Formats: sequence, structure tokens, C-alpha cells
Amino acid sequence: MVKSQGSQLDRTFAALGDPTRRAILARLEKDGSLSIGELARPFAIKLPAVMKHLDVLGTAGLISRSKTGRVVQVRLAPEPMAEAMDWLRRYERFWSVRLDRLAAYAEAQEAKAAGRKPRRANMTSLTLVRRIAARPSIVFEALTTPDGIACWWGPRRWTGAPG
Repeated sequence: MVKSQGSQLDRTFAALGDPTRRAILARLEKDGSLSIGELARPFAIKLPAVMKHLDVLGTAGLISRSKTGRVVQVRLAPEPMAEAMDWLRRYERFWSVRLDRLAAYAEAQEAKAAGRKPRRANMTSLTLVRRIAARPSIVFEALTTPDGIACWWGPRRWTGAPG
């Protein structure tokens, strides 16, 4: 049976949606191959619960298992995550432009509060991690007030918006 890309993405995102499964994947990424017992040891859940998480990860294709004697080794299989990242990258421009606008708005508000001229935001970054040169209260206002949200999320109606 051939599985469609959509159903593979659904399984990948469903598997990644649980913090225990993400922690299992992080351990496998760090430590390489581990036995099921080694994987289960740090968790505050019983072995059958860990096995269920491994089943979900296996169904999503995010892990592979191999058995030597009585020991089952588990390894990370990152290929489905690469497909998920490719899917997410299509939307990176959407978030990046809006985060650039959020940074510009908050920095202009900070400059206005400090009585200085706002500087033009750097528009070359494509990263989603942001350092905004404004006080947390101003960033919070930009994230929560209608005027602030309209300046970075909605249509470009704010005259200080970059671009």
C-alpha cells in the first residue's frame, strides 16, 4: 500500500505533538541507538506507556527498531522530519515578514518613548528567533492591543512599517 505525503505528514506531526515522544526522539538524537529499557528509564511512566509512544513513533516512521537476542534497539529515523521541515519552510516567509513588522513596531514605540528617532529594521533575516530592542511591556502591548496587532499582523496600514 502506497502512503500519501499528506498522511505521512499527519502521522509525523501527530507523533511530534506529544512532549514524551519529543523527549524520546531527543534522547535518540543525542545518544544514538538505545535499548527500550534505556529509553524508558528516565521517564516517570511505566514501560507499557513507553511502548505505546514507541509504537506511535514507529508508525510515523520516526524510529527504527532492531532486535539482537532479547534486546530491542531503537534508532532515530529522521527522514519524515525532513519532509515536515520542507512543508514548514513554505510558510517561513509568512511568519518572518510579520515578525519583522512586530520588531519594527515595538522598536519604533521604544524609540518614541525614549524620545529618539526610530531606526529602520534589518529585513534580511529569515530566522524565527527574534531579539527586539524594546522593553517587554512594549512588546507585550504590540502583541495584545488591537493597534499593535494591526501594525505587524494585519494589512500594512501603519506608516512606520518596513517595506
